Amino acid sequence: MIERYTRPEMGKIWEPKRRFETWLAIEIAACEAWESLLKISKTDLEVIKLLENYKFTDSDIKEISGIEEVTKHDVISFVTFMQKRIEASSARFIHMGLTSSDVLDTSLALLLVEASDLIITDIKKLLAVLKRRAFEFKETIMIGRTHGIHAEPITFGHKLAVWHEETKRNLTRMEEARKIIAVGKISGAVGTFANLDPRVEEIVMKKLGLVPEPAATQIVQRDRHAQFFTTLAVIASSVEKFALEIRHLQRTEVAEAQEYFSPGQKGSSSMPHKRNPILSENIDGLARIVRANAVAALENVALWHERDISHSSVERVIVPDSTILLDFILTRFTNFMDKLVVYPDRMKRNLELTGGLIYSQRLMTELINKTGMGITRDDIYEHVQSIAKKALEGETSFIQLVKEDKKISSFLPPKRIEEIFDPGWYVRHTDYIFKRVFS
Repeated sequence: MIERYTRPEMGKIWEPKRRFETWLAIEIAACEAWESLLKISKTDLEVIKLLENYKFTDSDIKEISGIEEVTKHDVISFVTFMQKRIEASSARFIHMGLTSSDVLDTSLALLLVEASDLIITDIKKLLAVLKRRAFEFKETIMIGRTHGIHAEPITFGHKLAVWHEETKRNLTRMEEARKIIAVGKISGAVGTFANLDPRVEEIVMKKLGLVPEPAATQIVQRDRHAQFFTTLAVIASSVEKFALEIRHLQRTEVAEAQEYFSPGQKGSSSMPHKRNPILSENIDGLARIVRANAVAALENVALWHERDISHSSVERVIVPDSTILLDFILTRFTNFMDKLVVYPDRMKRNLELTGGLIYSQRLMTELINKTGMGITRDDIYEHVQSIAKKALEGETSFIQLVKEDKKISSFLPPKRIEEIFDPGWYVRHTDYIFKRVFS
């Protein structure tokens, strides 16, 4: 998947180079804060700030990894590497008063904010495509289905408006998740500022564009991360739902919509006729991983006392995987919805497949509203149902049986029956719905 991934920006966020850049930014910001509090001299800070625009090379990353093989500690290895790049007398102030998680959790917040911004952009792009296509098919009548069975007419645009509204909610969720995760901490080994001035944290977070964790232990509390990753799971589940609908509509027996099939594309190694919904199937599969990772994030909330590291190994997997996967899912779905092939004629044909059975509720309601029938609603329901049963058994079309029924025809003339079997009546409030969604 990675080599075919069309959005490398997300992947780059989780490369060692970008991680070390954020670690260095945090360490320098802390030194700047110490200098402003007169704990580091301007001269020493000037030496430390020579590292400010340091460009990490593959050789550097290899060297840091080599140090870690000895120290068995990632942050110590990084600090050791950086201290060697400047004069030792000034280098001693790097990481002063900090604990590793001050750097790790603040860095993770910065990187998750970057990832959030990409995902938010993805969602906005999807909204634009859904809106355009919803208006394109606003008047395209099709059958609505409940339990997989024909129910009553809707429009395909209505279906897409529903998706657009859900995606708007997902945008709100993602913006809130970005806010809840944009929190760092520089408060020491158990969050008490024992070897720090609280003003250091305030200065660092302001410079980095983060909010200080009001009360921390050694770490930023993992309920924040659980909310973030469950939000990703909700968004992935929404797109999975949309993609699953396309899979159903592409079935041979339905054939109302279809993923774009590009020139030269092949559907099967053995059956040349095949055009499979591989994009939506791919999305539905990947959504399962994002959901599973959300469960792992929830498991990370409960840690021993002020911190253990059981969450750390989990996050090394789920953080890049879930953000990259959701970015991929959203990008893929947006692209294929942009090119989705829709078949209005097939929708019309399927609408008429039951010979008018889908108008049974309107017929029943019309009869209920007629005075003088002298029978209850249940009686009317059962009478209409009995006619529908004959139609289902293949006697003739439902509308024909209704016209021939003496009890119904005594209250409803043929012209009125024809009007009841008009699909346009069912979608007459589409403008109203669109106004609520898109205004």
